Amino acid sequence: MSIIRLEAQLKRIGFDRYMMLLALTVLLATFLPASAQVTNILGHVTYWVISLLFFLYGVRLSTATIISGLSNWKLQLSVLLCTFAVFPLLGLVMQPLSALWLPATIGIGFLYIGCMPSTVQSSIAFTSISNGNVAGAVCAASISNLVGIILSPLLFALLIPQGIGYEVETSAVWRIMQQILLPFVLGQLCRPLLAGFFNRHKLATMIVDRGSILLIVYSAFSAGVANGVWLVISPLVMAILIGLCILYLSMVMCITIAAATAAKINNADLLALFYCGSTKSLATGLPMAGILFAGQDISLIVLPLMLFHLIQLVICAFISQRYTAGVIER
Repeated sequence: MSIIRLEAQLKRIGFDRYMMLLALTVLLATFLPASAQVTNILGHVTYWVISLLFFLYGVRLSTATIISGLSNWKLQLSVLLCTFAVFPLLGLVMQPLSALWLPATIGIGFLYIGCMPSTVQSSIAFTSISNGNVAGAVCAASISNLVGIILSPLLFALLIPQGIGYEVETSAVWRIMQQILLPFVLGQLCRPLLAGFFNRHKLATMIVDRGSILLIVYSAFSAGVANGVWLVISPLVMAILIGLCILYLSMVMCITIAAATAAKINNADLLALFYCGSTKSLATGLPMAGILFAGQDISLIVLPLMLFHLIQLVICAFISQRYTAGVIER
């Protein structure tokens, strides 16, 4: 019974089973890393799992919801500006700041966070819990991810410093479109035939969603362990990294609230903007990193994104529950 109560308390602050699995996957890769041959096999499996994942996203996403949500242009534009303008600009601040204490590659990870699209499931869930504009959040998060398929790698290629050993090839955008955008479009085309089935069997989508991320994390950190990632990441470095992720998220949240207040956005839209505009997608970020840096050690680059993702879930869960309880007011 005590274990059940502990799990309930952890879930209350946003630390659910999936986050535990994510942490356990990193530990598994640390102590039982995949061999080079197994990593190669996982790479092929992961490719098709990710393609399947975005196909399922396309099947489940209602085109009518997107079209209706576009009428609220102020909310949609605000989310896009926060995601693809405010975040990257702050990433340019965080990158040299992190270089004062952390390896340069981790600083690149902060730039990478800034270029990623918004989360989908969690931002919508938190908006719903807080009684915000759920339809607007669905539209904003979906548009953010569709735009991000093309804009995110281009932004990152523009911002990444030259001569650091990590180069983004122009062909990477085409590979991202093949693996992510094409399956999504096919899913939209098949939606009339398959939407009912997959809406009744949401567990299948969740397994593919979570499973693909865990596979990528295991592969990335297995390669990282082979390259001595934990020789670079000491407890002090990890503590500084977590602190910088919290600082990054806090700055974005404060700017989002200030901008929404200045623009006189209503409360329901403010909540959708807050959760969609201040969160970053791990489901899109990890597959994209695997394509952008194919054949390179990406463990240090994706580590800030992973930590940022975990931290944003915990903080957003805390805020949404306090807001619903009336402890936090606009």
